[in-house]
Amino acid sequence: MNTELIWNFLSTQGADFGLKILGAIAAWVVGRWLINLAVGLIGGGLERAKKLDQTLIRYLKSIISVALTVVLILAILDIFGVKTTSFAALLAGAGLAIGTAWGGLLTHFAAGVFLQVLRPYKVGDFISAGGTVGTVKELGLFATTILTPDNVTTIVGNNKVFSDNIQNFSNEPFRRVDCLAKVANGVDAQDAIARLRVAVAAIPNVKVSPAPDIEILQFTPEGPLLCVRPYAHTDHYWQVYFDTHKAVATTFGSAGYPVPETPVSYRTVA
Repeated sequence: MNTELIWNFLSTQGADFGLKILGAIAAWVVGRWLINLAVGLIGGGLERAKKLDQTLIRYLKSIISVALTVVLILAILDIFGVKTTSFAALLAGAGLAIGTAWGGLLTHFAAGVFLQVLRPYKVGDFISAGGTVGTVKELGLFATTILTPDNVTTIVGNNKVFSDNIQNFSNEPFRRVDCLAKVANGVDAQDAIARLRVAVAAIPNVKVSPAPDIEILQFTPEGPLLCVRPYAHTDHYWQVYFDTHKAVATTFGSAGYPVPETPVSYRTVA
């Protein structure tokens, strides 16, 4: 019985249905090409106008692409005789279920809108947000793409970013580099500080103002613990960080300072 129905369908409507499938495929290919072309032209126009930054431009391009894709899908459905009014009624009837299932996505979308309005960060900023530290590559409709320092692309939901603390290390013109240096008991701490001031000031990309902070942080059984805190632009943070440690090792070695002894722990035997 099923075979007869299939054969009857193919013999009476098979050619028409096949043409519709070919038309739908052609409409999808051409439609997507036109959408990409339109989004590219709009994005290029916005970039040439130089009135919006890259973060907002990418966000607008994503919205336009999604909206045009929905229109394309409705047009393809119309090829198969599915009227858009019927489709809209179907969506309205299933709206509650879709809203419940997509509740998480909608919260990410809403958070993305607020992030665009409040602008706590933009593309290219080095941030800490949603438990991830790195450079912002894209602020999308539902998620923020972050490139971590170890070159791993991490996608974080906008709602997680928006509901957590956000640290923007690129917002200020410079930041402090925190390093520690311990000198042995018997070493003149002021002499060590004076030597470090000269060595740290000579490190490339260390800011002259404010001057590096080099002071006694605390006293330990092995000797005074110094804090060595130069200031640098975010782009040069890690270079200054590692060069500061090298400067401490080189300075203390050249001065002939002894290595701080590790205290011996004693255990009472009952």
